[in-house]
Amino acid sequence: MARRQSLTSEERAIYEWQLWISDLGVAGQEKLKSASVLITRVGGVGGQAAYQLAAAGIGKLILAHAGNIKSSDLNRQILMTHAEIGQPRMRSIVRRLKDLNPRLEIDACDENVSETNVARLVAGADIIVDCAPRFEERFLLNRESVLQQKPLIEAAMFELELSLTTFIPGQTPCLACLYPEIPPHWRREFPVLGAVAGTVGCLAAMEVIKLICGIGQPLCGRMLLMDLGDMSFRTVTLKRNPQCAVCKTV
Repeated sequence: MARRQSLTSEERAIYEWQLWISDLGVAGQEKLKSASVLITRVGGVGGQAAYQLAAAGIGKLILAHAGNIKSSDLNRQILMTHAEIGQPRMRSIVRRLKDLNPRLEIDACDENVSETNVARLVAGADIIVDCAPRFEERFLLNRESVLQQKPLIEAAMFELELSLTTFIPGQTPCLACLYPEIPPHWRREFPVLGAVAGTVGCLAAMEVIKLICGIGQPLCGRMLLMDLGDMSFRTVTLKRNPQCAVCKTV
């Protein structure tokens, strides 16, 4: 994390109500201002995570998402607008986040995560939030998280269900411990309701804030599973695979 940056008088006014949180305070807010977070992609889940982090006063967001806005994005992707259908997603993402927080530094990459850019994207971040719909991208982020020793928050949803966990290299399992190969049921396109995507995006942002500020109990070594259909919530303990091809030497 970069050297701690002090708050301006404007920032103290904007974040006044969250400065009242006893475990956060000015010190926690300064940590948020000094931190950099990579989010990929920035759609239904990642867009909500980015929006909440921008609102909370994160200093820098590194965002990766390719392509142009489609009509089918608009039921869940809060950083996209109807007026910009057919235009680059990243242009709308940056504009909407800057409208909310003009102090926010954004490193915008209008590409999806790939072998050619993953090392650079991860290198600039303190924490990674993985919201990619393709498991190939998730595996790349997981590998680079382990190589560069960066925490990785893994957020996913399907229909009315969601899951969330936080991987810490050397301390917890990694994604490959849980899924050595792409799960056979995983699909690039799937049923999605915006409120479900938004819920897990907000929860992912909260995990980031807890890790940066050192408050609460992040989901390290645990996975939160929620079914919003019947509002059931549970956490399960995750175990490292000693033979994991990605993290066994960490």
